Amino acid sequence: MALYIVEADCISCGDCEPVCPTMSITEGSIVFKIDKKTCTECEGDFDIPQCVKVCPIDNCILPLEA
Repeated sequence: MALYIVEADCISCGDCEPVCPTMSITEGSIVFKIDKKTCTECEGDFDIPQCVKVCPIDNCILPLEA
């Protein structure tokens, strides 16, 4: 499973990028992006995804639907 950033809600603060243990978050042309190929939702590293924990906007980072 992977997460994604809701483009309409992202304020491009950058808080999520440095806390990602798999370095899956990068700055896009407008907002930050999560690489679905490498995102693990922090499973095996943390109890909750670290990007979700530090994001100041509720429901900005959500699970990617299969």
